[in-house]
Amino acid sequence: MTNKLAQEEEQNEGKCQTRCNPVLLEYSSSIRGVLAMLLSRLSPDKSVIPLGHGDASSFKCFRAPLNVEDALIQSTRSSNFNGYAPSYGILDTRRAVAEYVSSGLPYKLTYNDVYLTVGCSQAIQVCLTVLATKGSNILLPRPGFPVYETVCGYNGIEIRFYDLVPEKNWEVDLDQIEALADDKTIAMVIINPSNPCGAVFDYEHLLKIAKTAERLDFPIVSDEVYAHMVFGESKFVPMGTFASITPVITLGGISKRWLIPGWRFGWLVACDPHGILKKGKVQEGVEMLMNITPGPSTVVQGAVPSILKDTSKEFHENILHLLDMAADICYKRIQKIKSLCCYSRPQGSMFIMVKINLSTFKGIKDDMEFAFRLVEEESVVVLPGSTLGMKNWIRISFAAPIALLEEGWDRIESFCQRHSNV
Repeated sequence: MTNKLAQEEEQNEGKCQTRCNPVLLEYSSSIRGVLAMLLSRLSPDKSVIPLGHGDASSFKCFRAPLNVEDALIQSTRSSNFNGYAPSYGILDTRRAVAEYVSSGLPYKLTYNDVYLTVGCSQAIQVCLTVLATKGSNILLPRPGFPVYETVCGYNGIEIRFYDLVPEKNWEVDLDQIEALADDKTIAMVIINPSNPCGAVFDYEHLLKIAKTAERLDFPIVSDEVYAHMVFGESKFVPMGTFASITPVITLGGISKRWLIPGWRFGWLVACDPHGILKKGKVQEGVEMLMNITPGPSTVVQGAVPSILKDTSKEFHENILHLLDMAADICYKRIQKIKSLCCYSRPQGSMFIMVKINLSTFKGIKDDMEFAFRLVEEESVVVLPGSTLGMKNWIRISFAAPIALLEEGWDRIESFCQRHSNV
Protein backbone atom coordinates (compact mmCIF):
# COMPACT_ATOMS: atom_id res chain seq x y z
CA MET A 1 0.00 0.00 0.00
CA THR A 2 2.81 2.35 0.90
CA ASN A 3 4.59 1.67 -2.41
CA LYS A 4 1.38 2.34 -4.31
CA LEU A 5 0.89 5.70 -2.62
CA ALA A 6 4.49 6.61 -3.33
CA GLN A 7 4.03 5.75 -7.01
CA GLU A 8 0.87 7.88 -7.19
CA GLU A 9 2.63 10.82 -5.57
CA GLU A 10 5.51 10.50 -8.03
CA GLN A 11 3.09 10.41 -10.97
CA ASN A 12 1.19 13.47 -9.70
CA GLU A 13 4.31 15.48 -8.95
CA GLY A 14 4.34 18.70 -10.93
CA LYS A 15 0.69 18.37 -12.07
CA CYS A 16 -0.79 20.82 -9.56
CA GLN A 17 -1.35 24.23 -11.15
CA THR A 18 -2.07 26.06 -7.90
CA ARG A 19 0.62 28.65 -7.20
CA CYS A 20 1.14 31.52 -4.79
CA ASN A 21 0.60 35.04 -6.12
CA PRO A 22 4.19 36.03 -7.09
CA VAL A 23 3.62 39.59 -5.83
CA LEU A 24 3.39 38.24 -2.28
CA LEU A 25 6.76 36.55 -2.65
CA GLU A 26 8.33 39.63 -4.20
CA TYR A 27 7.28 41.84 -1.29
CA SER A 28 7.96 39.35 1.48
CA SER A 29 10.36 41.56 3.50
CA SER A 30 7.69 43.34 5.54
CA ILE A 31 8.37 45.17 8.80
CA ARG A 32 6.49 42.49 10.73
CA GLY A 33 8.33 39.71 8.95
CA VAL A 34 11.76 41.19 9.66
CA LEU A 35 10.89 41.92 13.30
CA ALA A 36 9.63 38.34 13.73
CA MET A 37 12.95 37.01 12.44
CA LEU A 38 14.85 39.30 14.79
CA LEU A 39 12.77 38.25 17.80
CA SER A 40 13.53 34.60 17.03
CA ARG A 41 17.23 35.36 17.57
CA LEU A 42 17.06 36.99 21.02
CA SER A 43 19.92 36.46 23.45
CA PRO A 44 18.83 33.96 26.12
CA ASP A 45 20.87 35.84 28.73
CA LYS A 46 19.26 39.29 28.51
CA SER A 47 15.76 40.75 28.67
CA VAL A 48 14.39 42.06 25.40
CA ILE A 49 14.37 45.79 24.66
CA PRO A 50 11.98 46.24 21.71
CA LEU A 51 12.86 49.42 19.82
CA GLY A 52 11.88 48.20 16.38
CA HIS A 53 8.10 48.44 16.32
CA GLY A 54 5.66 51.35 16.15
CA ASP A 55 3.33 50.31 18.96
CA ALA A 56 3.78 52.45 22.05
CA SER A 57 0.76 50.84 23.72
CA SER A 58 2.90 47.89 24.81
CA PHE A 59 4.31 50.09 27.59
CA LYS A 60 2.25 51.20 30.62
CA CYS A 61 3.44 54.80 30.39
CA PHE A 62 1.76 55.04 26.98
CA ARG A 63 -1.65 53.76 28.00
CA ALA A 64 -4.77 55.12 26.31
CA PRO A 65 -6.84 57.51 28.45
CA LEU A 66 -9.78 56.17 30.46
CA ASN A 67 -12.31 58.19 28.46
CA VAL A 68 -11.35 56.13 25.39
CA GLU A 69 -12.10 52.87 27.22
CA ASP A 70 -15.34 54.33 28.60
CA ALA A 71 -16.44 55.39 25.13
CA LEU A 72 -16.00 51.85 23.83
CA ILE A 73 -17.91 50.39 26.79
CA GLN A 74 -20.78 52.82 26.29
CA SER A 75 -20.84 52.13 22.56
CA THR A 76 -21.03 48.39 23.21
CA ARG A 77 -23.67 48.58 25.96
CA SER A 78 -25.89 50.90 23.95
CA SER A 79 -26.72 48.01 21.58
CA ASN A 80 -26.92 50.64 18.82
CA PHE A 81 -23.89 49.30 16.98
CA ASN A 82 -24.44 45.56 16.72
CA GLY A 83 -25.57 45.53 13.11
CA TYR A 84 -23.82 46.20 9.83
CA ALA A 85 -22.61 49.75 9.29
CA PRO A 86 -23.11 51.67 6.02
CA SER A 87 -20.32 50.99 3.53
CA TYR A 88 -18.62 54.33 4.03
CA GLY A 89 -19.08 54.33 7.81
CA ILE A 90 -21.65 55.45 10.35
CA LEU A 91 -22.91 58.92 9.49
CA ASP A 92 -22.33 60.55 12.90
CA THR A 93 -18.81 59.15 12.99
CA ARG A 94 -18.04 60.48 9.53
CA ARG A 95 -19.29 63.89 10.67
CA ALA A 96 -17.05 63.72 13.75
CA VAL A 97 -13.99 62.83 11.64
CA ALA A 98 -14.81 65.61 9.17
CA GLU A 99 -14.90 68.12 12.03
CA TYR A 100 -11.64 66.75 13.50
CA VAL A 101 -9.70 66.79 10.21
CA SER A 102 -11.10 70.26 9.38
CA SER A 103 -9.23 71.73 12.34
CA GLY A 104 -6.62 74.13 10.97
CA LEU A 105 -7.95 74.04 7.41
CA PRO A 106 -9.14 77.21 5.61
CA TYR A 107 -12.42 75.44 4.71
CA LYS A 108 -14.77 72.94 6.30
CA LEU A 109 -15.06 69.30 5.33
CA THR A 110 -18.37 67.43 5.41
CA TYR A 111 -19.24 63.79 6.01
CA ASN A 112 -19.40 63.36 2.22
CA ASP A 113 -15.63 63.85 2.11
CA VAL A 114 -14.94 61.11 4.68
CA TYR A 115 -14.65 57.33 4.31
CA LEU A 116 -13.96 55.14 7.35
CA THR A 117 -11.44 52.30 7.03
CA VAL A 118 -9.90 49.41 8.92
CA GLY A 119 -6.94 51.41 10.12
CA CYS A 120 -4.75 53.63 7.99
CA SER A 121 -3.43 50.57 6.14
CA GLN A 122 -6.81 49.93 4.52
CA ALA A 123 -7.03 53.62 3.65
CA ILE A 124 -3.73 53.19 1.78
CA GLN A 125 -5.07 50.11 -0.03
CA VAL A 126 -8.33 51.80 -1.04
CA CYS A 127 -6.62 55.00 -2.16
CA LEU A 128 -3.97 53.36 -4.36
CA THR A 129 -6.39 50.79 -5.79
CA VAL A 130 -8.73 53.55 -6.92
CA LEU A 131 -5.95 55.69 -8.39
CA ALA A 132 -4.30 52.81 -10.29
CA THR A 133 -4.68 53.02 -14.04
CA LYS A 134 -2.96 51.17 -16.88
CA GLY A 135 0.69 52.18 -17.16
CA SER A 136 0.50 54.47 -14.14
CA ASN A 137 3.34 55.39 -11.81
CA ILE A 138 3.46 56.93 -8.35
CA LEU A 139 6.10 58.88 -6.43
CA LEU A 140 6.95 57.34 -3.04
CA PRO A 141 9.34 58.67 -0.38
CA ARG A 142 12.61 56.94 0.41
CA PRO A 143 12.83 56.02 3.22
CA GLY A 144 9.15 55.28 3.59
CA PHE A 145 6.48 52.87 4.76
CA PRO A 146 6.69 49.49 2.93
CA VAL A 147 2.90 48.96 2.75
CA TYR A 148 2.77 51.51 -0.07
CA GLU A 149 5.24 49.52 -2.12
CA THR A 150 3.33 46.28 -1.56
CA VAL A 151 -0.05 47.77 -2.50
CA CYS A 152 1.46 49.28 -5.64
CA GLY A 153 2.74 45.82 -6.56
CA TYR A 154 -0.74 44.33 -6.20
CA ASN A 155 -2.18 47.02 -8.45
CA GLY A 156 0.51 47.10 -11.12
CA ILE A 157 1.59 50.66 -10.32
CA GLU A 158 5.17 51.52 -11.23
CA ILE A 159 7.03 52.91 -8.22
CA ARG A 160 9.35 55.87 -8.60
CA PHE A 161 11.17 56.69 -5.39
CA TYR A 162 12.10 60.23 -4.47
CA ASP A 163 14.64 60.91 -1.73
CA LEU A 164 14.18 62.59 1.61
CA VAL A 165 17.38 64.51 2.35
CA PRO A 166 18.74 63.69 5.82
CA GLU A 167 21.08 66.70 5.87
CA LYS A 168 18.04 69.00 5.34
CA ASN A 169 15.78 67.65 8.09
CA TRP A 170 14.53 64.96 5.71
CA GLU A 171 12.89 67.43 3.35
CA VAL A 172 11.68 66.29 -0.07
CA ASP A 173 14.15 66.61 -2.95
CA LEU A 174 11.85 68.70 -5.12
CA ASP A 175 14.23 68.79 -8.08
CA GLN A 176 14.05 65.00 -8.12
CA ILE A 177 10.24 65.18 -8.17
CA GLU A 178 10.43 67.32 -11.31
CA ALA A 179 12.72 64.77 -12.96
CA LEU A 180 10.67 61.70 -11.99
CA ALA A 181 7.13 62.80 -12.85
CA ASP A 182 5.46 62.44 -16.24
CA ASP A 183 1.94 62.33 -17.67
CA LYS A 184 1.40 58.84 -16.18
CA THR A 185 2.12 59.94 -12.60
CA ILE A 186 -1.08 59.44 -10.62
CA ALA A 187 0.03 60.93 -7.29
CA MET A 188 2.83 61.79 -4.91
CA VAL A 189 2.78 60.31 -1.41
CA ILE A 190 4.09 62.23 1.60
CA ILE A 191 4.20 60.97 5.19
CA ASN A 192 4.05 63.86 7.64
CA PRO A 193 4.90 63.67 10.52
CA SER A 194 7.36 61.15 9.19
CA ASN A 195 7.58 57.44 9.71
CA PRO A 196 10.47 56.55 9.76
CA CYS A 197 12.40 59.82 9.98
CA GLY A 198 10.73 61.70 12.83
CA ALA A 199 10.67 64.84 10.66
CA VAL A 200 7.85 67.39 10.51
CA PHE A 201 7.50 69.51 7.37
CA ASP A 202 6.94 73.22 7.96
CA TYR A 203 4.42 75.44 6.17
CA GLU A 204 6.89 76.76 3.60
CA HIS A 205 8.10 73.32 2.54
CA LEU A 206 4.55 71.95 2.26
CA LEU A 207 3.61 74.94 0.14
CA LYS A 208 6.54 74.19 -2.21
CA ILE A 209 5.40 70.56 -2.44
CA ALA A 210 1.85 71.66 -3.29
CA LYS A 211 3.02 74.07 -6.00
CA THR A 212 5.27 71.41 -7.49
CA ALA A 213 2.35 68.98 -7.63
CA GLU A 214 0.15 71.66 -9.20
CA ARG A 215 2.74 72.36 -11.89
CA LEU A 216 3.14 68.65 -12.64
CA ASP A 217 -0.63 68.08 -12.47
CA PHE A 218 -1.14 65.33 -9.90
CA PRO A 219 -2.78 65.08 -6.46
CA ILE A 220 -0.99 64.51 -3.16
CA VAL A 221 -1.70 61.53 -0.92
CA SER A 222 -0.87 62.77 2.57
CA ASP A 223 -0.35 60.08 5.21
CA GLU A 224 -1.06 61.88 8.48
CA VAL A 225 -1.52 58.94 10.84
CA TYR A 226 0.94 60.72 13.19
CA ALA A 227 -0.91 64.04 12.88
CA HIS A 228 -0.42 66.35 15.89
CA MET A 229 2.25 64.04 17.37
CA VAL A 230 4.86 66.81 17.23
CA PHE A 231 6.99 68.30 19.97
CA GLY A 232 9.61 70.92 20.68
CA GLU A 233 9.09 74.02 18.55
CA SER A 234 7.54 72.18 15.62
CA LYS A 235 3.94 72.62 14.55
CA PHE A 236 1.80 70.23 12.54
CA VAL A 237 0.39 71.72 9.35
CA PRO A 238 -2.13 69.49 7.51
CA MET A 239 -1.44 69.07 3.81
CA GLY A 240 -5.11 69.79 3.19
CA THR A 241 -4.27 73.44 3.93
CA PHE A 242 -3.00 73.60 0.34
CA ALA A 243 -5.84 71.67 -1.33
CA SER A 244 -6.91 74.78 -3.23
CA ILE A 245 -3.57 74.49 -5.05
CA THR A 246 -3.74 70.74 -5.78
CA PRO A 247 -6.17 68.05 -4.55
CA VAL A 248 -5.14 66.25 -1.37
CA ILE A 249 -6.24 62.82 -0.18
CA THR A 250 -5.61 62.70 3.55
CA LEU A 251 -5.12 59.35 5.28
CA GLY A 252 -5.23 59.08 9.05
CA GLY A 253 -6.59 57.33 12.11
CA ILE A 254 -6.70 57.12 15.89
CA SER A 255 -4.11 54.37 16.34
CA LYS A 256 -1.07 56.51 17.12
CA ARG A 257 -2.27 59.67 18.85
CA TRP A 258 -4.63 57.74 21.11
CA LEU A 259 -2.29 54.73 21.49
CA ILE A 260 -4.85 52.16 20.32
CA PRO A 261 -3.47 50.63 17.09
CA GLY A 262 -5.28 47.36 17.76
CA TRP A 263 -8.64 49.07 17.37
CA ARG A 264 -7.94 49.41 13.65
CA PHE A 265 -9.83 52.61 12.93
CA GLY A 266 -8.75 54.94 10.15
CA TRP A 267 -10.06 57.24 7.46
CA LEU A 268 -9.63 58.48 3.93
CA VAL A 269 -10.61 62.13 3.43
CA ALA A 270 -10.95 63.97 0.14
CA CYS A 271 -9.62 67.51 0.65
CA ASP A 272 -10.77 68.94 -2.64
CA PRO A 273 -12.50 72.35 -2.45
CA HIS A 274 -12.56 72.69 -6.26
CA GLY A 275 -14.13 69.25 -6.84
CA ILE A 276 -11.30 67.97 -9.05
CA LEU A 277 -11.35 64.48 -7.54
CA LYS A 278 -15.10 64.26 -8.06
CA LYS A 279 -14.75 65.28 -11.70
CA GLY A 280 -12.20 62.51 -12.14
CA LYS A 281 -14.63 60.09 -10.43
CA VAL A 282 -12.02 59.30 -7.77
CA GLN A 283 -14.57 59.55 -4.96
CA GLU A 284 -17.02 57.48 -6.99
CA GLY A 285 -14.33 54.83 -7.29
CA VAL A 286 -13.69 54.93 -3.54
CA GLU A 287 -17.40 54.44 -2.90
CA MET A 288 -17.64 51.52 -5.31
CA LEU A 289 -14.66 49.83 -3.64
CA MET A 290 -15.97 50.51 -0.14
CA ASN A 291 -19.22 48.80 -1.11
CA ILE A 292 -17.39 45.49 -1.55
CA THR A 293 -14.79 45.69 1.24
CA PRO A 294 -15.26 45.33 5.01
CA GLY A 295 -15.18 48.42 7.21
CA PRO A 296 -14.05 49.05 10.78
CA SER A 297 -15.85 47.53 13.75
CA THR A 298 -19.21 49.19 14.36
CA VAL A 299 -18.71 49.46 18.14
CA VAL A 300 -15.41 51.25 17.55
CA GLN A 301 -17.14 53.57 15.08
CA GLY A 302 -19.75 54.27 17.74
CA ALA A 303 -17.04 55.25 20.23
CA VAL A 304 -15.03 57.54 17.94
CA PRO A 305 -17.11 60.76 18.17
CA SER A 306 -16.62 60.79 21.95
CA ILE A 307 -12.93 59.88 21.63
CA LEU A 308 -12.24 62.74 19.24
CA LYS A 309 -14.24 65.26 21.26
CA ASP A 310 -13.72 64.34 24.92
CA THR A 311 -10.04 63.37 25.25
CA SER A 312 -8.34 65.91 27.49
CA LYS A 313 -5.66 68.27 26.25
CA GLU A 314 -3.55 67.18 29.23
CA PHE A 315 -3.42 63.58 27.99
CA HIS A 316 -1.96 64.60 24.63
CA GLU A 317 0.45 67.05 26.25
CA ASN A 318 1.75 64.37 28.63
CA ILE A 319 2.37 61.92 25.80
CA LEU A 320 4.18 64.56 23.76
CA HIS A 321 6.32 65.44 26.78
CA LEU A 322 7.38 61.79 27.13
CA LEU A 323 8.18 61.53 23.43
CA ASP A 324 10.11 64.80 23.49
CA MET A 325 12.30 63.60 26.36
CA ALA A 326 12.84 60.24 24.67
CA ALA A 327 13.78 61.86 21.35
CA ASP A 328 16.29 64.05 23.15
CA ILE A 329 17.87 61.05 24.86
CA CYS A 330 18.26 59.21 21.56
CA TYR A 331 19.76 62.16 19.74
CA LYS A 332 22.27 62.89 22.51
CA ARG A 333 23.29 59.26 22.94
CA ILE A 334 23.92 58.88 19.20
CA GLN A 335 26.32 61.85 19.29
CA LYS A 336 28.49 59.91 21.75
CA ILE A 337 28.85 56.82 19.53
CA LYS A 338 31.40 57.29 16.75
CA SER A 339 29.98 54.42 14.71
CA LEU A 340 26.52 56.00 14.43
CA CYS A 341 25.26 59.25 12.94
CA CYS A 342 22.02 61.21 13.08
CA TYR A 343 21.67 64.44 11.11
CA SER A 344 18.66 65.91 12.91
CA ARG A 345 16.76 65.51 16.14
CA PRO A 346 13.25 64.05 15.70
CA GLN A 347 10.44 66.59 15.73
CA GLY A 348 7.48 64.22 15.61
CA SER A 349 6.10 60.66 15.38
CA MET A 350 8.08 58.15 17.47
CA PHE A 351 11.06 57.23 15.28
CA ILE A 352 14.61 58.24 14.57
CA MET A 353 16.74 57.16 11.61
CA VAL A 354 20.36 56.39 12.42
CA LYS A 355 23.17 55.96 9.89
CA ILE A 356 25.70 53.17 10.47
CA ASN A 357 29.33 53.99 9.70
CA LEU A 358 30.35 50.52 8.54
CA SER A 359 33.98 51.54 8.11
CA THR A 360 34.29 51.68 11.91
CA PHE A 361 33.15 48.06 12.39
CA LYS A 362 34.89 44.75 11.95
CA GLY A 363 32.85 41.78 10.81
CA ILE A 364 29.60 43.68 10.12
CA LYS A 365 28.88 44.18 6.45
CA ASP A 366 25.46 45.90 6.39
CA ASP A 367 22.42 47.07 8.39
CA MET A 368 20.79 43.63 8.39
CA GLU A 369 23.85 42.02 9.96
CA PHE A 370 24.08 44.89 12.45
CA ALA A 371 20.47 44.33 13.57
CA PHE A 372 20.81 40.54 13.80
CA ARG A 373 24.11 40.66 15.68
CA LEU A 374 22.70 43.29 18.05
CA VAL A 375 19.66 41.19 18.94
CA GLU A 376 21.73 38.01 19.29
CA GLU A 377 24.23 39.63 21.63
CA GLU A 378 22.23 42.32 23.43
CA SER A 379 18.52 41.46 22.91
CA VAL A 380 17.93 44.97 21.57
CA VAL A 381 15.57 44.97 18.59
CA VAL A 382 15.93 47.72 15.96
CA LEU A 383 14.61 47.78 12.41
CA PRO A 384 17.14 47.51 9.55
CA GLY A 385 16.85 50.47 7.21
CA SER A 386 16.89 48.20 4.15
CA THR A 387 13.29 47.32 5.01
CA LEU A 388 12.43 50.99 4.51
CA GLY A 389 14.58 51.65 1.45
CA MET A 390 17.64 52.99 3.31
CA LYS A 391 20.48 50.49 3.27
CA ASN A 392 22.97 50.76 6.14
CA TRP A 393 20.64 52.79 8.31
CA ILE A 394 18.47 51.61 11.22
CA ARG A 395 15.14 52.86 12.50
CA ILE A 396 14.74 53.11 16.27
CA SER A 397 11.44 53.68 18.04
CA PHE A 398 11.81 55.94 21.08
CA ALA A 399 8.25 55.38 22.35
CA ALA A 400 9.50 53.50 25.40
CA PRO A 401 9.96 54.15 29.13
CA ILE A 402 12.95 56.40 29.75
CA ALA A 403 14.79 53.86 31.92
CA LEU A 404 14.35 51.12 29.31
CA LEU A 405 15.48 53.46 26.55
CA GLU A 406 18.63 54.40 28.48
CA GLU A 407 19.43 50.72 29.04
CA GLY A 408 18.87 50.05 25.36
CA TRP A 409 21.38 52.74 24.43
CA ASP A 410 23.86 51.40 26.99
CA ARG A 411 23.68 48.02 25.24
CA ILE A 412 23.93 49.56 21.76
CA GLU A 413 26.98 51.57 22.82
CA SER A 414 28.60 48.48 24.33
CA PHE A 415 27.88 46.53 21.12
CA CYS A 416 29.44 49.24 18.94
CA GLN A 417 32.55 49.44 21.13
CA ARG A 418 32.94 45.66 21.12
CA HIS A 419 32.87 45.48 17.32
CA SER A 420 34.83 48.65 16.63
CA ASN A 421 37.96 48.51 14.53
CA VAL A 422 39.14 51.96 15.54
